[in-house]
Amino acid sequence: MEYRDLIPDRLGGRFIASHIRIPNGGDVPDYVHYHKVRFQMIYCKAGWVRVVYEDQGEPFVLQPGDCVLQAPEIRHRVLEASPGLEVIEIGSPAVHETYADHEMQLSTGRVLPERLFGGQRFVRHIASEANWLASPIAGCEMRDTGIEVATSGLASVRVHKATHPATENGFQRHSGELLFVFVLNGELGLVSREEGKQRIFAGDSCVIPAGLEFSLQAGVGLELLEVSLPAGALRFSGG
Repeated sequence: MEYRDLIPDRLGGRFIASHIRIPNGGDVPDYVHYHKVRFQMIYCKAGWVRVVYEDQGEPFVLQPGDCVLQAPEIRHRVLEASPGLEVIEIGSPAVHETYADHEMQLSTGRVLPERLFGGQRFVRHIASEANWLASPIAGCEMRDTGIEVATSGLASVRVHKATHPATENGFQRHSGELLFVFVLNGELGLVSREEGKQRIFAGDSCVIPAGLEFSLQAGVGLELLEVSLPAGALRFSGG
């Protein structure tokens, strides 16, 4: 695996965001394990990966645009990956404990979608089946991954897609712990009164700090991954 750290200072150890690549595909030498985390999600950016989770049925494949919420301490295993697999993984805290569970066999043969793990439900968001909704970013629509509901508002993970490029929003501030954006495709304009306007391109990311007055502008072909803790930090609609 190859890792790119997307939050170099890790916000004092509170969060880690990684762009992970597996250049060569095939079977993955993984084992059943779990993490002691507060929050952890994985978004498939390119390629595919076959995984299996405790009490969530048979192994399945994450395709580009798909996302999972790895609820705290859910047992799981990575089985196989395509050449050129790329995922975005975000977790809290930045350093967390990982434990092997050599006693459990996956799959368990059970499908318990409502089971809670550390107060959260497992989420598998399938991009090809998602409904597109109105986005708080002007000129965009979005798909919601369901993570806000599954975490009882601890976090939200949404993907925004431009329908009308170069549209400006008003300014807003947020008071949350994390507002992270990763440009999947196209271009994003980020404007703040302190820093002026910056252009963020595909593969770029940023953390928008609490208290900063900012605005976003959807560029041509924009597709944007937004992760907020707590949920809904991005809220341009209504000012």
